[in-house]
Amino acid sequence: MQNRPKTLVEVVKRHAQSRPDAPVFQFDDRVTSFATFDRRTDKVANAMAALGIGPGDRVVYLGKNSDVFFEVMFGAIKLGAYVVPIGWRLAQPEIAYIVEDASPKLIVCGPEGDEIADRLSDRLKALPRRSVDDGSFAAWADGASSGPPAYIPKPSDLIVQLYTSGTTGRPKGAMLTQHSFVKHLDNMVDADVSWNRWSADDVSWLPMPVSHVGGAGWGIWAIYHGARTIIERQFTIEAAFDRIEKDGITKMFIVPAALQQMVRHPRAAGIDYSRIRNMNYGASPISPALLRECTAMFGCSFTQMYGMTETIGTVVALAPEDHVAPGLPKIRSAGKAVPGAEIAVFDLNGHRCAANEIGEVAVRGVAQMAGYWKLPEETARTIDRDGWLHTGDAGYLDEDGYLFIHDRIKDMIVTGGENVYSVEVEAALCEHPDVAEAAVIGIPSETWGEEVAAFVVLRPGRQVTENELVDFTRNLIAGFKVPRLIRVVDELPRNPSGKILKRELREPFWKNQTRQVS
Repeated sequence: MQNRPKTLVEVVKRHAQSRPDAPVFQFDDRVTSFATFDRRTDKVANAMAALGIGPGDRVVYLGKNSDVFFEVMFGAIKLGAYVVPIGWRLAQPEIAYIVEDASPKLIVCGPEGDEIADRLSDRLKALPRRSVDDGSFAAWADGASSGPPAYIPKPSDLIVQLYTSGTTGRPKGAMLTQHSFVKHLDNMVDADVSWNRWSADDVSWLPMPVSHVGGAGWGIWAIYHGARTIIERQFTIEAAFDRIEKDGITKMFIVPAALQQMVRHPRAAGIDYSRIRNMNYGASPISPALLRECTAMFGCSFTQMYGMTETIGTVVALAPEDHVAPGLPKIRSAGKAVPGAEIAVFDLNGHRCAANEIGEVAVRGVAQMAGYWKLPEETARTIDRDGWLHTGDAGYLDEDGYLFIHDRIKDMIVTGGENVYSVEVEAALCEHPDVAEAAVIGIPSETWGEEVAAFVVLRPGRQVTENELVDFTRNLIAGFKVPRLIRVVDELPRNPSGKILKRELREPFWKNQTRQVS
């Protein structure tokens, strides 16, 4: 299709011109039309420009979900700058590290963000700050010029830098471009993917954190399609039922832990779900039993999504028809590559694996990051010379092209939709003066998909309780990363070269599970 928007700024302007009064966001009692959003983000951009913000600069958003996040995002990209959202659930040292690493020229605090920002170092607190709660953001934006900025956004411009935990123990800023989002969505529209069909009356629900690609990315999908998005500060059971019942939600992206809470809640049986066209889920495992419960309760189609921050979200999907096929032969798979994405599996020597042969999963296509912020060597290790982005997941492709995830090369744990790398938790545990070494794994959880478990070896002659270790780590890392199970052991299993054999630690917990990872 010719004359399509090449940037997300153009996407918004097209909707603002063709459907000016159509709502783009609903947040609390505030409804914003596309035309208002376009004008409002012009003012935000001009306010930023007055602070000296321009192409390539970064603006931090710190707080829970809000429509202000998208005002900050689109205001920034109208100047060639981009937003860095930070999860409010992270521990203070983690937040401080990301702010320091991103080197922003402005911090915008959403709800709950100010209290966190007040605890930053004096140098970081000296950064310009605008807040939603005290009205300084609104007054600042309202006082700016309403004319469109002079800068002309380019497809190659960054839109967001999302921090993802890494094997080095430090979060890495994945840089995502306007082109990667727009072209990725164009490809799925051109292919007429059944589960991705949107209409003007669709109502999307956004309860996932905007600091994750599942939140920010889902919001961008809805903007692209011109749908109304109801933004939730955070997921709660009551909010889910209220939005379905009162606001007629038709589409959502949600994690299985939330689906389980919903389907087993006493209020569930009394809700009319007839408006829901499709539920997209991902980020952690879902059992066939839970899927059967959800299908029976909600009566809509389901699509499983597989991807990562570095792939701007979904690059593999298990379509609705694979959820209802006799015997559900593919339900243990992640699905097939979406249009425009290639999936391959490579062995340790870099050769492609045959069907059903396990290796490292790699992705290639427009849907991938530009790289990691200030980490060229890490970027080169992740994206090879042929353009394959190596995911760190181990899996295989079957004869039909369905991807089955077998294990996790980088030891990432997915708990309730939150990514946790074992090295981060191990580092926190080893900060304790009585701990000699630690090994962290994910174990199955009926509620969260996986939970964090730790095996700890103490220093000679030392004693410490599991509860004391839990309390200690809680001050260093986010609550969802704190181990739910800690076992003090005499030694950790190792191979002849001294590497800890985490597979042996996992095996007793996973041996009776049909799926090993998300």
